[in-house]
Formats: sequence, structure tokens, C-alpha cells
Amino acid sequence: MNVFVIGATGGIGHRLLPLLRDAGHAVVGLHRKPEQADAIAKAGATPVLGDIIAMTEDDVAQAAQGCDVIVFSAGAAGSGLDQTTAIDGDGPGKVMAAARRLGIRRFYLVSAFPEAGRWRETNPRFEHYMAEKKRADVDVAASDLDWVILRPGTLVHEDGDGAVSLGLALPYGNVARGNVARVLAGLIDRPAITRRILELTDGETPVATALDAVQATTA
Repeated sequence: MNVFVIGATGGIGHRLLPLLRDAGHAVVGLHRKPEQADAIAKAGATPVLGDIIAMTEDDVAQAAQGCDVIVFSAGAAGSGLDQTTAIDGDGPGKVMAAARRLGIRRFYLVSAFPEAGRWRETNPRFEHYMAEKKRADVDVAASDLDWVILRPGTLVHEDGDGAVSLGLALPYGNVARGNVARVLAGLIDRPAITRRILELTDGETPVATALDAVQATTA
């Protein structure tokens, strides 16, 4: 498969690139800063320069030319309300439109657990982030693509041990970014898992076993 990763330099994306390479996929990684190209190349992917905020549908289609799968793991990471709207809210819809033009059916979105931050005092920035994430989820779920929405718990800056909890609805918890990358890589190798919203935390089940269990329930 040829896989286009949006958010290739992020905490999930940069871990995903070598996993896809090692699985035999050809990978294209979108990066915003020219100096990030070397790291993407060293991870075994082809770097493509572009800012998902500024890119048009035409730009995205050009960057994803020849790909079979798109992974959207980009996020505004608290950089501001406008950026959150443009990346987390508008970004997936723009990318899906480009995918349709190219005939790309498979689309994977990294979203957010609905219960994220519910135990903390709320603030307008975080509430806006959650609303934009949900808006994108609705757009993806209403599309005609072969999509999967992955909702990780609180992301922690670790590679993880490859043991997770994965299902349609889970108790809230933390998840290592490395484990999110492992699940995404495994999903790409299991095209039968489609049109599902899956929640993910760290747990006790090996990623492959957890994915096999999800696939077994796929009609």
C-alpha cells in the first residue's frame, strides 16, 4: 500500500512512519517546516512539504497522488482557536474531498475520547477543541469512504509496550503515542475493519490480538 500520513512529524505520526515502512508499505509524510524533511526520510518515508491549514483541496490531491490510504493524525496542539478550527475541524473534510477526487477509499482519523478532560475545570479553548473534533468525526462518519475513527485517551509521550484496550466503548484512560501508532499500522493491514469508531487506551492485550478481536466482530 501507498500511505499518505498527515501529521507525520507529530508524536503519533513520527512513530507510525517506520512501522508502515517495516510492514512493506510505501509512505509519504506531510511536513510543515523544510528542516523536518530529513527526519521523515530517515524514518523511511518520502517527505512532502505542505501546511494543512494553507493547503487547498487541489494541493492535498497533488500531495496524495498515487496513494491508496490516508491517515490524518495532525492536530493544532493548543496553538489557538483559529488553528484548531482549521486543522482539527476543517482539515479532515478537505482531505476527504481530495481523496474522493483521487479515488482513495481508505481514510483513518485520529480523534479524541469524548470524556477527555471532563474531570478538570473546563475552559473555552479546550471546549472549542472538543467541539471541532466532534464536528470532524461527524463529517467522516457521514462520508462514503472506508473510514475508521480512532479515539485515543489522554496521550502520553511514550512508546508504550504494545499492550492496549481497544473497543467500541471503554473506560477513559491514558495511552502511549507509540501504542496509537501501532494500532493505526495494524488497522491499515486489516482493511476488513472499516466504518468503525474505536476507543483506545493502554491495557493488557497485545495490539494484534486486540485488532483481531475487533475484526472478528466486523460484519
